[in-house]
Amino acid sequence: MARLEEYRSIVGGDTIAELRLLAAQMRGKSVLHVNSTAVGGGVAEILSRMVPLLQELEVDTRWEVIKGGEDFYAVCKKFHNALHGDPVEVLPRDYAVYEDTVDQNLAQMSLDADTVFIHDPQPAALVKKRQTMKNRWLWRCHIDISRPNPQVWGFLKPYVERYDACVVSAPPFAQKLSVPQAMIAPSIDPLSDKNRELEPEEVAAILARLDIPTDKPLVTQVSRFDRLKDPLGVIAAFEKARAYAQARLILVGGPADDDPEGAAVLAEVREKAAGNPDIMVLCLPPTSHLEINAIQRASSVILQKSLREGFGLTVSEGLWKGKPVIASAVGGIPLQIAHKYSGILVHSVDGTAYWLRQLLNEPAYAKKLGENGREHVRQNFLLTRHLRDYLLLFLLAEHPGAEFIHLARPEALGRAGGG
Repeated sequence: MARLEEYRSIVGGDTIAELRLLAAQMRGKSVLHVNSTAVGGGVAEILSRMVPLLQELEVDTRWEVIKGGEDFYAVCKKFHNALHGDPVEVLPRDYAVYEDTVDQNLAQMSLDADTVFIHDPQPAALVKKRQTMKNRWLWRCHIDISRPNPQVWGFLKPYVERYDACVVSAPPFAQKLSVPQAMIAPSIDPLSDKNRELEPEEVAAILARLDIPTDKPLVTQVSRFDRLKDPLGVIAAFEKARAYAQARLILVGGPADDDPEGAAVLAEVREKAAGNPDIMVLCLPPTSHLEINAIQRASSVILQKSLREGFGLTVSEGLWKGKPVIASAVGGIPLQIAHKYSGILVHSVDGTAYWLRQLLNEPAYAKKLGENGREHVRQNFLLTRHLRDYLLLFLLAEHPGAEFIHLARPEALGRAGGG
């Protein structure tokens, strides 16, 4: 696990000094993160990297995972799709399964921390315990709730309004709530196995182990096998573009503990790709970070053709590796891409096919997009910025109603900023 000083060469000494200054104000305070899975998905990846850094900064931090059976995760998947705006039927029994599972967790889980930070809908109702405690509660929604199903949002909203604040990933996700809302974008860790620099020989060895040919340019989408990631639309766009440019498509995904639909979507993708030697479908274990890194670095173009998206960190992953990214203009993706400057934003299968053909045939332009995109990610979407935003959020929660938070004496600020 990377230590904070290892980020200095990437983000600069001032950033490291600022993190230490902010963390010093949280010493003696405890933070508990709760989400729905320890492995698989962006939330687990972020927490697995951030929690050790908070601990290194002497912020007493721990991470718990809510537990549930197949019925619970099936209901949460319905919630997830409904909050994205899909016409999903949620039955009274589904709400009962959700409530019962949360209550079982409340009976077993210690929520004794100065700040309890709950991630996403699955554990949102844990806030029921708050009335018996004297601590701060924050809820972070990592998904796109700009057009939620009214029934499901109506069920969750009263829970959300019991929190001290709600955190969303992009401005369009803000809702009418009686509690304050903050926008904090997610992040990638440039030193993780998924994003660290790799030698060409290491990339080649990993591709050989995965039986990925390199005789044609590689076009890659990395996403869990989810209909909202539109893998069938990716295949359709690729097949349209193949008439004008030679390439090989790789659809890379893996299972998540809290996604019961993944196997069915994977089967649909494999059926659609069958018979086309230029399409590879790889289902990798959720810990295959080096493999994903190598595939992205070997690719000529990265795709993220989502129909809905909370943020889409695979976009930042691709841009960080200096690759041109074509992605749907949904959710938080437009925060990561300035169209035709740091990537390409699209709205359809035809648009995806058009730009895929253009970038495969114009490598110099594709290279420039990737270079611009990498710098944009360095400035805005790395883990150290995310960590700073969370520390500021914790401090605000510690001082409700404060108009000004005194962090340090001026001379201390001057010493801290010189690193």
